[in-house]
Parts: sequence; structure tokens; C-alpha cells
Amino acid sequence: MNTPRYIIDEAALVRNLEILKSVSERAGVRILLAQKAFSCTAVYPLCAKYLAGTTASSLFEAKHGHDNFGGETHVFAPAFIPEEMDELLGLVDHIVFNSPRQVALYGEMARKRGVSVGLRVNPEVSVATTPAYDPCRPSSRLGTKLVDLKASVSTCDFQLSTLDGLHLHCLCEQGLGELKKVLAGFEEKFGEFLPQMKWVNFGGGHHITREGYDVEGLVALLNDFKARHPHLVVYLEPGEAIALNAGTLESRVLEIQPKGADGISNAILDTSAACHMPDVIEMPYTPPVVGGVIYRDSQEAPAFAKATAGRPGTYLYRFGGPTCLAGDEIGVYSFKHKLCEGDTVVFGDMAIYTMVKNNTFNGVNLPDIVVRHVDGSEELVRKFGYDDFACRL
Repeated sequence: MNTPRYIIDEAALVRNLEILKSVSERAGVRILLAQKAFSCTAVYPLCAKYLAGTTASSLFEAKHGHDNFGGETHVFAPAFIPEEMDELLGLVDHIVFNSPRQVALYGEMARKRGVSVGLRVNPEVSVATTPAYDPCRPSSRLGTKLVDLKASVSTCDFQLSTLDGLHLHCLCEQGLGELKKVLAGFEEKFGEFLPQMKWVNFGGGHHITREGYDVEGLVALLNDFKARHPHLVVYLEPGEAIALNAGTLESRVLEIQPKGADGISNAILDTSAACHMPDVIEMPYTPPVVGGVIYRDSQEAPAFAKATAGRPGTYLYRFGGPTCLAGDEIGVYSFKHKLCEGDTVVFGDMAIYTMVKNNTFNGVNLPDIVVRHVDGSEELVRKFGYDDFACRL
């Protein structure tokens, strides 16, 4: 078996999609795939059976969704590139601008092409726990604040009649409670504009398929909103929820180093945090490992190593990648069995923000992409090589 390799679990993917389709049908909303989190072409035909379309944040993403997924194609960007607008407007059904200035520049052009025009607003309700992922943090460049929208309308720099919809995106891996706070702030600030709109998009970050998420509460919340605004089409555009826990990354142990002063052995893998799972460093977070217990980001590991020294069935490993980056570390894990060179290590929740963000730093090859079908059979859908590294440079 070649490693490393991403494996998309078709059965788990279908489970997520069925939950989302149920929400869509019972709440009368349209759910889109945010391609920034998951863009595997091989399973687009499957996803298209359950979802209304895709969202994009660039010309290339829009083309990818339009050509391979079908359905509705939505696009948002903090600012659009003038030279790309003609091609972009030929691909999308909805375009969301980040500011009144962008609407003034391109809104009429979009309407003449039959594209529905929206504006991203900033409700200024911070619920995201990591600043880098909080679109409502102070000085955020994402979304138009109420004061700026009213100023643009009053000075005639912007015509509200140009808009068909409003878009907001404030969540990051969050639940119903945070959505309620955001919607309350949104309606309080921007509710006066809703009678003039045709649609509203509640963005992404909804962890709808996570275990314990209040799906029934979400359906009730959406139905309640629609009862207050029956003329509006409501969109949600989750990314993670589509492929949450629907993929793994299989890797191999290349070498086990002797225990350090902290009682932990370094295990060098053929999988890199920096190259193959960048969010481990950027977010940061520690992915689950089959058969292992996480000890990263705490003082537990050295103390645990000292307390269990010599005890049978207790082994601590710090997983690191094959690059020359000193910080290319995935995490510290405890195992009940000793790891050996050549052993397979399986990381969980590796479908989202992995394939879309990976890179070939240090010339490290990209993992194979495999789909494991419901019947257990495996299909190799992509294998990478030297040309994929060299052609970018």
C-alpha cells in the first residue's frame, strides 16, 4: 500500500449529505457546498444529488463548481479582479460583493448578465473563538458595517435597488447557539433592508453534521425566520459539514528516535503537517489518530511520560513530518502498543481543508486521493508525482 494517501469515506459522506438534505427539505432552505473546505471532483456527482450547488471565492473555484458540480454557482470575494469579471459573470448565478464600492463598480454589469447581486454585511457579532477566523473582529476587511452602508446610501454612492440579497458569514465550526446570536444581531442591524431583498445567505461555519449538533433546533430556527420573512429564499453554505469526519489520511512511520529528556520519542512520518494538513499549524489543532490519545498543547505529556516510565502498555510519540521545518509537528500521542518503522498511522477528519490547502514545500510529494465506496472497494482517483511539483515553479 502506498502512503501517504487521503481516503474519502463515501458512506460517511452520504451520512452527512442526508442530514443536510433533511434540513434543506424540512426548513425549505437551499444548502450549497463551500468549495474552500472540500473540492474533490470525484465525489461532486454524489454531492450534487443532495445539495443545490456550490460557492466560490475566485474565478477558478467558480469554474470548478460550474463545470463539475452544476446547480447554482455563487461567488464572493473581498474584491474582484477587473480582468476576470467578464469570464466570471458567465459562470455564476449569484455574485456577492464585499462593499458598496464593489457594487457600484460591477453591480449593473452583473445584472445585465442576468446574475443576482448581493452584498456581504458585517453584523459585528463576534462568536468565532480564533481571531484569524473571526470575520467580525475589529478592523475586519470582510463585510459592510451598517454605518458604512447607510453612509453610502445617503451620499448616493450606492443604490440599494441594485441588490437582490444580503450575505453574512460569522461562524467557524460552531453550533446553533452561536447562529442564534448572529441572526439576532443581523436582524437588529439590517432587518430594515430585508423587505427589499429576494434572498439572504447565512454563510458557512455551521457544524450541522457534528455529533450533538441541535439539528431539530436549526430547522425550527430557520422556519421561524422564514415565517417572519416569507418572501426570502434562504441559503446556507457550509463547507466542513459536508465532509466532516468523512476522510482519513494514512501515513507510515519512517523512523523512531530515542526518547528525549521529556520522555517522548519522535516518530518521523511520511506525512507532513506543513504540506499535507496545513490547518494543524495554522488553526492550530491536533487531529485524532486511530488508536492514539492526544496530548498536544498541554503540559500533560512530559508529566505523563515521567509518571508512566517503565510501565507496560504506555508509549508516547511526537509525530513529525519529513520536511526540514523544525515546527513540522502534528502532535503528541499516547499508544498502548509500541510503534515500529513501517507501521501505518491513520489520522482522522482529513477530508476538509487538506486537499484544498496542501502544498509541495521541500519537494514533498502530495498524498494519493482515494475514494472508499460504500461496498468497501477503493478507487484511486488521483496520484501525484514530480511534474506536479515542478510545473508550479
